[in-house]
Amino acid sequence: MDDPRLTPARPEVAAKYLEGKVKAARFVEGEVFEVADAIAPLRLNPFADAELATQALKGERVTVYDRNGEGFAWGQLNSDGYVGWLPDAALAKIAASPTHQVTALRTFAFPGPSIKLPPVETLSFSAKVTVTREDGAFAVTRDGWCLPRRHLGSLDAVESDFVAVAERFVGTPYLWGGKSSLGIDCSGLVQVALNAAGTGCPRDSDMQRDGLGRMLEAAEMHKLQRGDLIFWKGHVAIVRDGETIVHANAHHMATAIENTREAIARIRAAGSEITAVKRLG
Repeated sequence: MDDPRLTPARPEVAAKYLEGKVKAARFVEGEVFEVADAIAPLRLNPFADAELATQALKGERVTVYDRNGEGFAWGQLNSDGYVGWLPDAALAKIAASPTHQVTALRTFAFPGPSIKLPPVETLSFSAKVTVTREDGAFAVTRDGWCLPRRHLGSLDAVESDFVAVAERFVGTPYLWGGKSSLGIDCSGLVQVALNAAGTGCPRDSDMQRDGLGRMLEAAEMHKLQRGDLIFWKGHVAIVRDGETIVHANAHHMATAIENTREAIARIRAAGSEITAVKRLG
């Protein structure tokens, strides 16, 4: 059975490319929009208090297949294929292609080229913007926002060490379904960090366990390397070195660096054993 998290199909409507593969009352081509808000929640159901499945950051593309007429659009993120409901107001018709991405952990967007002006928005790492010109130390976007130039990089900028990216998120509050520097979960941290290093990565920890790297053999387990991924049911951590991991977790309610053995023992005491250790590359 196709994973419903990645399959844009409901009994009422489904994507046209799924016709003949799934049952639905109607099939539609869908229309691509961009995320206009700094962070748009993608929820499992079309309610403001429904579970947060993931988030879409400014500049991401979403193929919309349905609207409920009550403020929510149902679609699929073009980046990782995740399906769910987003606020209609967070989406906009595509006016231009992004030119830059935010390379700082987070940055302020000012209404003019001055740091003394009250910010109009806060953008997180990996958000994408369209820069039309420069004004001193600022880049001016097509929205008229002024962002510090030193907080932006080219779209093809690739981080050399995805673990170092994850380490920059230390102290970020834990948020189920989050993938920004304002709140992030374990698999969101892995996805954001790997994407920044130019590696495609699915959204949820079980998808990452099944789709990334190779399984370590028992004989290799005592020689964990930087960048290895340790999986438990519903959780994933990134190995920093022979002694420590970095992971977003609900125990600390933050992204934290923790002694690997102590973390494994703590999680075991809570009822979970390691399900896999994967090595990338």
